Amino acid sequence: MTTWTAGERLFAQYAHAPNSLGYCGPEVGEKLFHGARGEDPELDVRAVARRFSGAWPYQELIAELSGLGDPMGLEVVRAYWTGNEVTRGVSPAEFGTALLERIQPRAGHYWGHLTDQLLAEAAPTHAFHVLAVYPWSRMLDGGGPEALAVLESCRIGWATVVGTTDGAVQVEHRMLQYDADLSLGPTETSTVRDDGFAGALEPGDVVALHWGRICGRLSLAEASELEHWTRWQLEASNPRIRARRP
Repeated sequence: MTTWTAGERLFAQYAHAPNSLGYCGPEVGEKLFHGARGEDPELDVRAVARRFSGAWPYQELIAELSGLGDPMGLEVVRAYWTGNEVTRGVSPAEFGTALLERIQPRAGHYWGHLTDQLLAEAAPTHAFHVLAVYPWSRMLDGGGPEALAVLESCRIGWATVVGTTDGAVQVEHRMLQYDADLSLGPTETSTVRDDGFAGALEPGDVVALHWGRICGRLSLAEASELEHWTRWQLEASNPRIRARRP
């Protein structure tokens, strides 16, 4: 049995949902889930994280460019998934150039859209990966509602708890909408799954969402930072998205 660091547990909280759905990382069953809850699984979470072909290169570069060194350090993990002062301290231009240099020599279909044409959109965040590197923002006109649904599910969102019922949580949040540009729509209410990563929740608590599941609790400052980087990415990516519209 092992004890995970705070950074390793935070990584598991945010990576668990897409991993459990078979979208990202190696097949590890519910081991990320148990580790994120502090139940000390027999799992080398760092070895697992290295096999997340999206998150790991970002966290490596953030650690290097910030001088923090550890890709699984708490502030580095937070910087990638939701943004923080570390994110703000990394130059988007420097990050984009370094990511391109690192990835392009071995880029396959997964990284096929990462070219120098994306440097104007580059930021050391999950939002950049979802809204720019992934192909879905290029399918908004021809791919039907699925493209928008995937972008909304895959990005990290923030929401305010309004009620809880038998393991489900009702939240108010703003979802992505598309009309030539991608933007945040009006506030609406949804029911999301609670995996227990945020502890006991009460109305007014702010949480992070990934694939319809609660990743954890957010302070007001953390939620503000996540909103900042989401809006930053939408503003950076919309000129390309708009130009593709028939």
